[in-house]
Amino acid sequence: MTTAIREATPDDAAALAAVHVLSWRAAYSDLLPGPYLDALDPEERAAVWRARLAAPDRPTVLLATAAGGRVVAFSCFRAWPEEVPDEPGGSGGSGGSDEPGALDPATTAELAALYALPEVWGTGVGRELLASSTEALTAAGFRTAALWVFAGNARGRRFYEAAGWRPDGASVRDVTGGRELEELRYRRELFT
Repeated sequence: MTTAIREATPDDAAALAAVHVLSWRAAYSDLLPGPYLDALDPEERAAVWRARLAAPDRPTVLLATAAGGRVVAFSCFRAWPEEVPDEPGGSGGSGGSDEPGALDPATTAELAALYALPEVWGTGVGRELLASSTEALTAAGFRTAALWVFAGNARGRRFYEAAGWRPDGASVRDVTGGRELEELRYRRELFT
């Protein structure tokens, strides 16, 4: 599949939200309750993304677009937060943490999200977007990148591991959709 990668603007919020919701419903169907996933509201997510993309301290959001400019995947990254956000499915959680070694926000980026429409899974779009994200992180001066992934998300873990990411031993437990789930922190050195 031929895609173009570009930075998102607030005008992309609705398309970004649609990818976010549809990918969660497919990727986490075995991890989260169906009613929780069914209740995810693209309009609500669009409002959240619009605000994030318009904020002065906005994260970097890259979009992968297919023919006609249709958004099929996105990534979101920023400097590693000094505190672990209390956002379900975000970058960690508020339940207990077993974090070996703090990460330096000056040199470490957080890949806070990378989601693709299920119809493009396995087509290389995700790999291309992850490679572009890694290039952007390197260009921004980050030396290391880290992310959180649900321990039970075998497909996601395989995807990151194939790209050189490895679990670093840190984990958190978070309640999402009424279920307590473990998230593992993966890390990758950007300069090898």
